[in-house]
Amino acid sequence: MTTVVAPSAPLTAEDRCDRCGAQAYLRVQLQAGAELLFCAHHAREHGDKLKEVAVKVIDETHKLTNTSAT
Repeated sequence: MTTVVAPSAPLTAEDRCDRCGAQAYLRVQLQAGAELLFCAHHAREHGDKLKEVAVKVIDETHKLTNTSAT
């Protein structure tokens, strides 16, 4: 049996943290196929445990420090 995982779309301002509802910057895909979304704060708080259970982690926290020149 082969499982195909569709590529995830980039996180947007509409994606919300499953813990607190803030904007999500981390998407965690679990072995069972479920996804969890976390803000940067909760991603740091639960990071060690997430690494243990995650199949894939998409970290977009770099968006917090990117600034565009105007």
